[in-house]
Amino acid sequence: MNYELFCNFALVMIDRATVDKIMDAVNIVDVVGEFVNLRKSGVNYKGLCPFHDDKTPSFMVSPARQICKCFSCGEGGNAVNFLMKHEQITYPEALRWLAKKYNIEIQERELSDDEKREQSERESMFIINEWACDYFHNILKNDVDGIAIGKQYFRSRGIRDDIIEKFKLGFALTKRDALAHEAKRKGYKDEFLVKTGLCYERNADNANSQQLTANSQLIDRFAGRAIFPWLNVSGKVVAFGGRKLDAATKGVQQKYVNSPDSEIYHKERELYGIYQAKKAIVKEDCVYMVEGYTDVIAMHQCGLENVVANSGTALSIYQIRLLHRFTPNIVLLYDGDEAGIHAAMRGTDMLLQEGMNVKVLLLPDGDDPDSFSRKHTAQQFKEYIEQHQTDFIEFKTDLLLKNVKDPIKRAEAINNIVRSVSVIPDPIVRATYITECSRRLEVNERTLITQTNKFIAGDKEEQRKIAEREANGPKLTANSQEPIANYGLHSQEEQSSEVERLIIQNVIRHGEEVIFEDLETEDGGTVNLNVAQYVDFDLSSDGLTFSTPLYNTILQEAVEHSAEPGFKASNYFMQHPDTAISQLAASLGIDRHQLSKSFEMRSSETSLRQRVQHLILDFRLDIVSQRLKTIQQQMKDAGADMGKLRPLMDDYKETLELRNALAQQRGSDVMV
Repeated sequence: MNYELFCNFALVMIDRATVDKIMDAVNIVDVVGEFVNLRKSGVNYKGLCPFHDDKTPSFMVSPARQICKCFSCGEGGNAVNFLMKHEQITYPEALRWLAKKYNIEIQERELSDDEKREQSERESMFIINEWACDYFHNILKNDVDGIAIGKQYFRSRGIRDDIIEKFKLGFALTKRDALAHEAKRKGYKDEFLVKTGLCYERNADNANSQQLTANSQLIDRFAGRAIFPWLNVSGKVVAFGGRKLDAATKGVQQKYVNSPDSEIYHKERELYGIYQAKKAIVKEDCVYMVEGYTDVIAMHQCGLENVVANSGTALSIYQIRLLHRFTPNIVLLYDGDEAGIHAAMRGTDMLLQEGMNVKVLLLPDGDDPDSFSRKHTAQQFKEYIEQHQTDFIEFKTDLLLKNVKDPIKRAEAINNIVRSVSVIPDPIVRATYITECSRRLEVNERTLITQTNKFIAGDKEEQRKIAEREANGPKLTANSQEPIANYGLHSQEEQSSEVERLIIQNVIRHGEEVIFEDLETEDGGTVNLNVAQYVDFDLSSDGLTFSTPLYNTILQEAVEHSAEPGFKASNYFMQHPDTAISQLAASLGIDRHQLSKSFEMRSSETSLRQRVQHLILDFRLDIVSQRLKTIQQQMKDAGADMGKLRPLMDDYKETLELRNALAQQRGSDVMV
């Protein structure tokens, strides 16, 4: 896109009225039906999921709710979400696709000054990166030096032309201001060349100056290097990696230079190759993690496309959660030297903690994924992986206990392995690994269970201390009006995510429905409360919030809009521009099985008001019950110290009274 044209385009956006008009016209069966063969199934439609290798129809489309969902891989949402995922397009592009299909004229409004500035800056950075990517790629293909130096380098690594195109590989001319000069000639601003990290400033008057001046000189960061563009999960160019060519690396420690962190790029949140790999990851239900750019590229060339790299840095929680969106299964694929072993070790516990199933494969000495893939076909590589990958316990056992005779060192190694098992969130998986550890390590299973529980209890105690430090608030008694939230129990693990999910499901499905009429107010008037207003009023009266931030956002928006004429919460959230919200709404809004008519009649007899009230009481009970467990642990830790025990016993008694009062309200019996 022409830069000047983009700048004008960026100043407008589709207004809400036009979005509503588009969404009102959409028939999701028609939209999905253009890509998926659907057949009628009761009041819904079914087909093979386009987002994974579906053998039996698990992709359901609901014309009544205007949403779709795969009950196998979990993908779904409204028509916009479907198009964004399937066609790899942005939210505005998906809206334009639908507008064109239904012959709706796009009405766009002018952005506010703040919106213009924020959108213009981010999008300008994306635009410049996209231009730079094409610039580097074009030099590689058409410039004399690009062909002779850059392309020759990729040829020497055995990289084919189709793979060069797939990964948009390029070359930067050796002249130190070649890119800067061409960018300015095309009308791109110095400011964004610096902000993206494509260039850095050398000031003729003051080398330490942080301001762009008339005397500043822009220097190309990647001059003379082979270029590896970083594409984010949606395919936008966010950064670059540049490698010194082989002839220039002698005596040079820093072979690679990467873009610095910026408004659009944070290294710990990106994975090299994720855009090119995501479809294959879903299809294979597995991802291979390697160390470098050329490892990813060589494996693609070999035919293995479900591969990404973290480029030698430690795995971050953001990267793991990004991968977990596509698969829970990961194979750490590194070379067998000391660096490869260290790379495999450092991310294991974090992967396990996030619920990933971890396997490790160390390639033969002298080989990395790049060199190994060039010696073998894709089938041979796959067979080697299947035959030689090991689960993390076998890997750690072989690594830590090999040739270890000293009892103390052996005990330390076993503790290290058990520590890894203890972070696994699924208790069944954890128990299975403990049994396997007992067999492999020849240690009594009961001993391993006891040690695992110690690690788990220690982690919980640490979390409790952190929560209490953060809370720092007054305690709640049976007669107190002070917030329950001040117990410090804000983590998702410590509160009942299932109860929260059911509450927010009712907000999404029934948020605008009135459940209390003509309630008297302090000034003598009356007021009606709908589901969203009641949930918000009840929780906020004690300072309570959900442990999941997205739920709080949904509740807030439901309250803000629920009194508007014609507002329907389910439609609003399923058509929400935030894809995380619309996808959650779709997930909570569609049931896998259609209820029979007789069951629907029985179900409707249960009052919505009663259901919501019970859920709110359950939510409060969960918090107070957790508080009792915390006090019990504190009493246990206090031992015989009566100075510490007395206030804890008083606190326990008051909290127990509160729990029993809530339980009586809920209509359930609690054992004392």
